[in-house]
Formats: sequence, C-alpha cells, structure tokens
Amino acid sequence: MTKPKAAAVIYILMLFACLMSHTARAALPEYTLILKNHLFYPQVVDVPAGKKVRLVIENQDAEPEEFDSFDLNREKVLFPGRRTVIYVGPLEPGIYDFFGEFHPNQAKGQIRAVTEGQPDVD
Repeated sequence: MTKPKAAAVIYILMLFACLMSHTARAALPEYTLILKNHLFYPQVVDVPAGKKVRLVIENQDAEPEEFDSFDLNREKVLFPGRRTVIYVGPLEPGIYDFFGEFHPNQAKGQIRAVTEGQPDVD
C-alpha cells in the first residue's frame, strides 16, 4: 500500500471513530433539573438502573450553588443563569441523595435508579 493510500485509510478510520464516539455520547438518556429559589425541580428523578445518564442542571437563581452528592461522588458548581452537565452511573437500583451545598436545608433531591418493569424503590 502506498503512503497516500495508507494515510487515506487512517484518516477514514479516525473519522469513523469520531463519529461513533459522538453517536454513543448522544445516545445517553438525559434528565433535566431546574434550580430555582434554592430548590431543585423535580426533587425526585427516576433514571434507569445500570445505565450511564446525562444530568442537565439549569440554575435559574441569581446566585451560584454547588451540586453535591456523597452517594454519587459528585460535586459541581452551578453558575447562575447557566446549564451544567453531570454524568452519573451506571447506578445500582436504589436512592441517591443530592443537595445544594450553599443551601443544604432547601436545595435537596434524590435520584432513584429503577429497573425497568420493577416497582419504584422506596
């Protein structure tokens, strides 16, 4: 194989790999949380157990907040007026608490990882 042909094959393989990684990333289940008045809406989010998910958090408050979860091992500053993406999972079936570190008595919520076809986790 000549060098130009080899380079073309490598280029095509790299392009294919990039397209495949983009497709895999886009296929993740996505869930949206809104932070408003120091409260998360909804307060409980059901996600599929055993799958990685994309959590999009929109901070509609005028102040920053910090998403914090010991259960999920995640911590992320949520800047005012911006959307933030946090990837979680795959999770075992169960309940995973999260809170806003700057307003821990108000900004609270849970992610419930549920198995399809099974009753909700309590």
